[in-house]
Amino acid sequence: MSIRVGSRVFAPRLVPTLVTVALLALLLSLGRWQLHRYAERKALFDAFDRGSDAARITVDAHSPAVPRYQPIEVHGHYDAGRQILITSLSDAAGRVGYEVITPLALAGGGWLLVDRGFVAGTAPAPGAPSAAALAVGDEQRAVRGRAGELPRPGIRLGEPAPLAPPYPVAALFPTHAQIAALLGDSALIESTPVLLLDAREPDGFERDWKPGGFPPLRNLGYAVQWFALALALVIIYVVTNTRRLRPQGTP
Repeated sequence: MSIRVGSRVFAPRLVPTLVTVALLALLLSLGRWQLHRYAERKALFDAFDRGSDAARITVDAHSPAVPRYQPIEVHGHYDAGRQILITSLSDAAGRVGYEVITPLALAGGGWLLVDRGFVAGTAPAPGAPSAAALAVGDEQRAVRGRAGELPRPGIRLGEPAPLAPPYPVAALFPTHAQIAALLGDSALIESTPVLLLDAREPDGFERDWKPGGFPPLRNLGYAVQWFALALALVIIYVVTNTRRLRPQGTP
C-alpha cells in the first residue's frame, strides 16, 4: 500500500509496520495505566485533605463504615499481649523499621486495630525481652486518630502465609483477614480496618500520617511521557517510510 502526497509517497513495509503497531499499543497502554494511577492517587490525597477538615466522630462496634482518613474516637483498652509488627517499612528519612499494630478491645464489644506508629530498627523476636518497649497500659481510655488501612505492598506476590503466635508477631504486609484469623474469636469491627493514632495521643511511636507514595502529579507526568513517546514513534514511522519521488526522466 502506498499513499502519494505531492512529490512524496508514503509506502510502509510490513515488518516495520507490525513492530510499530505493537510498540504503539504498549506505549498507549502504559500511558492509560498511569492516568488510572493518577486518578486513584488524586482520590486518595483528596480524601486525606477532606479528613483534615472533617469533624471527629465516635465509632463503636455498631458504626457503619467511615471514609478513609475520617477523624474518629473510640473507647476501650489495649491488648498489649497480642501485638503485630509490620516489618520492612521505612519512614520519610529512609530509616528501616516496623509499625506497631495493637488490638483495642472496645468498651461496647468488638475489636479495632490501632496503628501506634513507626519504630526504627529491627523488630524484636517473638517473646523477646526487648518487646517490653512496646508495652502499653490496659486501662480504659479514649483513643483518637484517623480511619486508615494497613500498609500494603505495591505488588503482592503469592498467597500470604498464616500468622501464628508467639507475640509480638512480626509479619511482612499482613492482610486484615490474616490478623483477624490470628486473633481468633476477636471480632474486628467493620467501620474501619485500622485507627491511625493521632500524633498527640500517648503511648505511640513516630507518627507522621500522609497518603503513601509520591504525589499524583508524578503519575500524570509519567502519562505525558508515555504519550509523547507514542507520538514520537508515529512521527518516526511516517518519516522513515516516506520518500521523495524522482521527477520523470531523472536517472
